[in-house]
Amino acid sequence: MTALAPLAVAIPLLVAAALTATDFLGGRAVVDLAAVACAAAVTVLCAILLAHTLGGHVVVTWLGGWRPKHGVAVGISLTVDTLGAGMATLAAVIVTAALVFAARYFEAVGHLFHALMLVFLAAMAGFALTGDLFNMFVFFELMSAAAYALTAYRIEERGPLQGAINFAITNSIGAFMLLSGITLIYARTGALNLAQIGVALAHRPPDALVAVAFALILIGFLTKAAVVPMHFWLADAHAVAPVPVCVLFSGVMVELGLFGAARVYWTAFAGALAPHAAGVTHMLVWLGVATALVGGVMCVAQRHLKRLLAFSTVSHMGIFLIGLALLSDKGVGGVAVYVVGHGLAKASLFMCAGVLLHRFASIDEHSLRGCGRRRDLALVGAIMAAGGIVLAAVPMLGTFFGKSLIETAALERGYPWLPAVITLASALTGGAVLRATGRVFGGWGPADPADDPEAQAAVEEGSETVAPHDRTPVTMVLPALVLMVAAIVAGLVPGFVRAAEHAAAHFRDHAAYARAVLEGGARFADVEPSRLTAADFLYGAASTLGAVAVAAVGLFGRGLVERLPLTAPGRALAALRDLHSGHVGDYVTWLTVALAGLGGIFALTLT
Repeated sequence: MTALAPLAVAIPLLVAAALTATDFLGGRAVVDLAAVACAAAVTVLCAILLAHTLGGHVVVTWLGGWRPKHGVAVGISLTVDTLGAGMATLAAVIVTAALVFAARYFEAVGHLFHALMLVFLAAMAGFALTGDLFNMFVFFELMSAAAYALTAYRIEERGPLQGAINFAITNSIGAFMLLSGITLIYARTGALNLAQIGVALAHRPPDALVAVAFALILIGFLTKAAVVPMHFWLADAHAVAPVPVCVLFSGVMVELGLFGAARVYWTAFAGALAPHAAGVTHMLVWLGVATALVGGVMCVAQRHLKRLLAFSTVSHMGIFLIGLALLSDKGVGGVAVYVVGHGLAKASLFMCAGVLLHRFASIDEHSLRGCGRRRDLALVGAIMAAGGIVLAAVPMLGTFFGKSLIETAALERGYPWLPAVITLASALTGGAVLRATGRVFGGWGPADPADDPEAQAAVEEGSETVAPHDRTPVTMVLPALVLMVAAIVAGLVPGFVRAAEHAAAHFRDHAAYARAVLEGGARFADVEPSRLTAADFLYGAASTLGAVAVAAVGLFGRGLVERLPLTAPGRALAALRDLHSGHVGDYVTWLTVALAGLGGIFALTLT
């Protein structure tokens, strides 16, 4: 069992190298088959690890056989628990689906694309499975390097280059902050193993160095997670990256940013910062609220379908950050359930956008009005409508169970207003997707002029297909269908929600984690599973009805909107749009503001 974790990282790297070295030998079909088979093999390996860890077991692999001596880690470990294995499995599933989708999406594509996708997979799996802080940075950077190259894959065009540059600069600064924080922690503890760092820091109260290190590491990961105000790069990258790459960005990559922040907090800092947990919760909750609302409002304001889905991802990152910030089993368990449903649904929705782009060479909601009414696109329309319902967290879907757990945790931690914020964000994002579905596949609502600035941007940024196509290959529709069905039924799988709660409790037990890594065994405490209440269904119904209302107003309520006194909200929306300028200097400025603000708050709160 201990050999499976290294194989999950090594196999895609080796296959990527082989594909690059044999570029002149294999044809397109051979390369597609090899890449899909490799990703599927990694999926099986990660699923086996996930099944083995479900009972609270931790799989620890010491690379090179360098095991701890007298409770001190001297080597590099891959430490696999349920949430880590789950994230690696989700990444492998989505990469497999994206490669199947890409097989017929591109008219021509080189071996380098498949190699980069497999390197991306290896980096995501390694990031989720490692137990070493510096190796988290290494996999973080490998993931980023592959992502930059994939964003700018159409290097002959200006848009992909600009989006990749914005992406690379902001995330490289975030990575520099992460490395700086790691350096400070290594200087203080002399350790890079997460469990060893946690043991060393737990023996003394936090000082200014620990507070600054935590702030730097947190900002590094939250930049990758596209949390406000470090989120600006995300929509720019999604707008110009090929659709199969967007599937990975929104389906799993940004979620891994939050996973990294949670992993480092509970394994390395939770013991030292326990007396200040309320301050950490309060600050991160407000950061999550800002992210959820800004993302939701910007999502509704888009007509570029890939940007719309990107801002929906930003909003959900805010919801997930709220769940993690509550520092409770229910909050973390809710995020785990929600991430699965959201990741699968968002990957499927990007594939639906890719089908429209492939079919009509357009990604603009208004330009596509009524184009989806063709009989052969009915299934794509149904998938996209289902995606809007999933994002709205309709009761008894996977996202509903995750949302309910987070809301219950918020009520228990003394934040009775948070369920309303989460419900509003879910309604905005789900309603935006339902509005786009109704306009494109139903022909409902008016179509705005094609000379709108956003329409022009959609034309320029949606040029990854050469010309419209007469038919849609089944390999593009089938992955979207399978992922959406999985997102819908995930919450109904017997034991899934309870297993997520148990995994969250084990994830938060930093003392047991340290014993498992450094001493070779640990016993995790059992948890009492939660139960749905009437309030959960009321909030689910509110987000559902809110999503329908948002879609209806967007499609049929222009006259009503024009009669409302919306001068102040209109100016606020215009100002919010202006902040998303596309200029990397502005984005770096906001990143600096975030570091200064969070660093200052941590310094005052934690010392």
